[in-house]
Amino acid sequence: MPKTNWKRNLYILMVCQFFVMAAMTMIIPFLPLYLQELGVTDPQSVSRWAGIIFGANFLTAFLFSPLWGKLADRHGRKLMLLRSGFGMAIVITLTGFATGPWSLLFLRLLNGSISGFIPAAITLISMTTPKERTGYALGMLQAGAVAGGICGPLFGGVLADLIGFRMVFYVTGLTILITAVAVLFFVKEDQQKKEEIVKTNTIEDFKKIVSTSPILSLFIVFFIVQCALIGINPLLSLYVQDLTTSQNVAFFAGLAMSVMGFANMSASPFLGKLSDKRGTQFVLLISLLFAAIITLPQAFVETYWQLLIFRFLLGLCLGGLLPSINSLIRHLAPEGMESRTFGYSNSFMYLGTMLGPIAGGWLTSVAGIRSLFIASSILLLINVLIVKYNVVPAMSKRNTSTSSKKKSVANL
Repeated sequence: MPKTNWKRNLYILMVCQFFVMAAMTMIIPFLPLYLQELGVTDPQSVSRWAGIIFGANFLTAFLFSPLWGKLADRHGRKLMLLRSGFGMAIVITLTGFATGPWSLLFLRLLNGSISGFIPAAITLISMTTPKERTGYALGMLQAGAVAGGICGPLFGGVLADLIGFRMVFYVTGLTILITAVAVLFFVKEDQQKKEEIVKTNTIEDFKKIVSTSPILSLFIVFFIVQCALIGINPLLSLYVQDLTTSQNVAFFAGLAMSVMGFANMSASPFLGKLSDKRGTQFVLLISLLFAAIITLPQAFVETYWQLLIFRFLLGLCLGGLLPSINSLIRHLAPEGMESRTFGYSNSFMYLGTMLGPIAGGWLTSVAGIRSLFIASSILLLINVLIVKYNVVPAMSKRNTSTSSKKKSVANL
């Protein structure tokens, strides 16, 4: 691809990521309230249905992600963006017509099966960006998504009060439709020469991909990161409630999430550039180590403002996690199987996103909310060991081998 195109694609998809993430997170603040409007009145039933419906989206996303990765390798990454964008626009608009919890559950399952706009954008950018600028590009893309995640719940809460729950789904669908149209007309992907693709099944693809070290380790790191960090989010408001006497618990809980997102958005481009210069694996290692260290004291804070400071510092570390993992996967993916590699990576991510809150809820019920931060810190330290003893040595070995080959070619 011409070098002028990757920057245009990056900036367009960065804006698209913002609007898609903002649209998708607009519905989160009032999902339990929407269930009440659909006729679920018992508080325990509302909580149970809300948890099931929230997780349903990630269950089908986990199952279908490898399929979309395989199709992307065969038919192009832009096509997967369009499939996801137009598909989600239709399904989310239909969600505004739900008649009960079962129809809402079905639509959330359907949405998960066709979703994947953000992973598809990551794949396209990683494939069209020069390898030496991949860290920077993925950091910018992450910043756009995080910014949308910060603004979305705020927009959703305001719109729900002004126009009602159902209308928010229509606004969300329209927003995603507009971003899909923008991708259709403005994002460019070179039509690469088609080669004969050997038909393989999912298990064969997976075995071939993880045979490249340290891809499997990175998949596990991705899963643990999501478990450790996402597992806290649904229960954060309960912790804030314990730390403050204010009546505006929802506002303060939202602020604790937003300040972490703001720090993440600010740090991602800088850490992306740093990874391009110093080595992505080292940025990942240091970010994980600091995240583990900063997560632990959150279990022992006595005031809300202490928690807020640590959440901000944790957000700075997050800017070096997901972009670094995705950048390493891009460099390691077998040729011709890049999208399939990202597909399996996304499956591990979705699995962690689904299981993290479930495990977090169980642990909180057994050992209390503070134990959640201790467990999260331990999981992140396990990741540090995986990266230190598996990822860093493997990447150093690969880099040394690549340098030796270049020298041999130069001597010839």
